[in-house]
Amino acid sequence: MEIVILVVVIAVVVILGAGGLVIGSRRKNKQQLPPPPPSAPTITKPPAEPHVGDEAETPRAEPRRTIEEVPLPGATAAPDTLEKAPQAPEPVVIDQPEPSAGRLIRLRSRLSRSQNSLGKGLLVLLSRERLDEQTWEEIEDTLITADVGVTPTQELVGRLRTRVKVLGTRTPDELRTLLREELITLVDPTFDRSLRTESDRDSPAVVLVVGVNGTGKTTTTGKLARVLVADGRSVVLGAADTFRAAAADQLQTWGERVGARTVRGPEGGDPASVAFDAVKEGIAAGADTVLIDTAGRLHTKTGLMDELGKVKRVVEKHGPVDEVLLVLDATTGQNGLVQARVFAEVVAITGIVLTKLDGTAKGGIVVAVQRELGVPVKLVGLGEGADDLAPFEPEAFVDALIGE
Repeated sequence: MEIVILVVVIAVVVILGAGGLVIGSRRKNKQQLPPPPPSAPTITKPPAEPHVGDEAETPRAEPRRTIEEVPLPGATAAPDTLEKAPQAPEPVVIDQPEPSAGRLIRLRSRLSRSQNSLGKGLLVLLSRERLDEQTWEEIEDTLITADVGVTPTQELVGRLRTRVKVLGTRTPDELRTLLREELITLVDPTFDRSLRTESDRDSPAVVLVVGVNGTGKTTTTGKLARVLVADGRSVVLGAADTFRAAAADQLQTWGERVGARTVRGPEGGDPASVAFDAVKEGIAAGADTVLIDTAGRLHTKTGLMDELGKVKRVVEKHGPVDEVLLVLDATTGQNGLVQARVFAEVVAITGIVLTKLDGTAKGGIVVAVQRELGVPVKLVGLGEGADDLAPFEPEAFVDALIGE
């Protein structure tokens, strides 16, 4: 037993000795390591990573926000103020058209081309020292060139020859007075040129505006609305020219300038339906006048001309049509008379509107078209301005032709 205890003691002593040697050797080796160079960077120990369940920081005591309440990066204003406020539509400026009375007198200078060709040309010929056969033939040629027409020309020359021979008129002032009287007679002041744009019925007066493409029909309708508004009438426009894409937009623009409502339909839609709705709107609004712009019919297209007759019949379900105005381009001369004849066969024309009269030397078309249809010229276009449509006045027209 004693031997066993002795063996255990010896073993313990040996183990302890060996451990001391190892520790001493490690301490010796550690002391011999060279110090780090002075330029070596200091290595910083990375922070300890958080473990699952650890809080990165103490939560702040504030209410949680929804995703809608959180502003975008870089936004500094409140969410409500970031939204763009809706812009109010710009107010429509209503024009104040100039009165229609006396417009032709104010626009008389626009007839300069017709004046030089017809009025002044006749005065020069009549002022010759001798009025022989050749001179009278030249007078006839001047009138026919101005599109007065053969029969009216012969009538005028016959009366002039008689009066000059009987009265012995020779001075320029006397000749001018004589020519003025005969031209006024030729233009025929006895025609009723008033526009029937007021109705004695409960419904408004209805005006159809007809004509071929290119005569300025839609523009004339818009200008006529200005004439009526200037005279104190309330107007509704009907854009029944549904086959030309820009016609309805153009007419609506004219209407907006004077505060007139425009009734329109889909492009390519039924023109008669639009015309019917326009009159219906005019009745509901208590308007004085409904102006209906029809499609620019080609007078050679029988089907289209029949459709124009349909528009008139449909409108007449509300009441009679008070005016049918045929728009003619004065520069087309005799071709305009062909158009006038065909339109007169489809609808009963009550008045003529001659456009572009300022751009032609054919002022005599006024006489010719009245003779052809037996209806008066009621309006003339003397320029491209908004107020360049004037009621026709025979005396003012002739005065403009022959000058002061």
